[in-house]
Amino acid sequence: MLIIRAQDYDDMSRRAARFIAAQVLLKPDCILGLATGSTPIGTYQELIRFYNEDGLSFKDVRSFNLDEYYGLSSSHEQSYAHFMQLNLFDHIDIVPENIHVPNGLTTDPQGYGKQYDELIETSGGIDMQLLGIGSNGHIAFNEPGKYFSAQTRLVDLKQNTIEDNARFFDSEDEVPRQAISMGMKSILGARRILVLASGSGKAEAVKEMLEGPIDPMLPASILQVHPNVTLIADKAALSLVQ
Repeated sequence: MLIIRAQDYDDMSRRAARFIAAQVLLKPDCILGLATGSTPIGTYQELIRFYNEDGLSFKDVRSFNLDEYYGLSSSHEQSYAHFMQLNLFDHIDIVPENIHVPNGLTTDPQGYGKQYDELIETSGGIDMQLLGIGSNGHIAFNEPGKYFSAQTRLVDLKQNTIEDNARFFDSEDEVPRQAISMGMKSILGARRILVLASGSGKAEAVKEMLEGPIDPMLPASILQVHPNVTLIADKAALSLVQ
């Protein structure tokens, strides 16, 4: 795994955006796997700047998001579909038909998850997958557990994940307890993976991802088996890594 040590969050965001922009320039019709949460917001802001100031076009790009809260419609202000529109899609020239975010209102999560994975596969697979890492080591909403789950599916969120995400809601009680999450098969199927980490709250998870055994109790540890992973992290997130 290639480790890039950024000075701070802004430096991390700029470096990550350059990686993604290079992918789009190299293959204008590439497939990007995209993440949500606070970590990639700065990266998306940089990509918007590249679009506005440098003419970087996303008109042929297709995207697949990692996850969506179960029970929230795409119009809900806390849905990840809304997050992506607000923080990226509304500000670039990506074609709406090329955007894929899991449906949080599906009545058949198992069947829907299978269809989502099949759509990624028939589209050619993900060229570059952007990931954050949770304080408990989750990637997407693949939470710590007894085994690695391959398929996109309905997952129960761990209490610390709910607590971490409560800052985006008026109260912890409003945070959904379940989500539709891309599984490890599609994530590891990406030709290139870009992991972002910022802040001391991610330091322990980053250390275990890099140095610990491959263990489903630390889901991000499975990235050790992928041949092309780049971690861009700031000093605080890498503070426990020698």
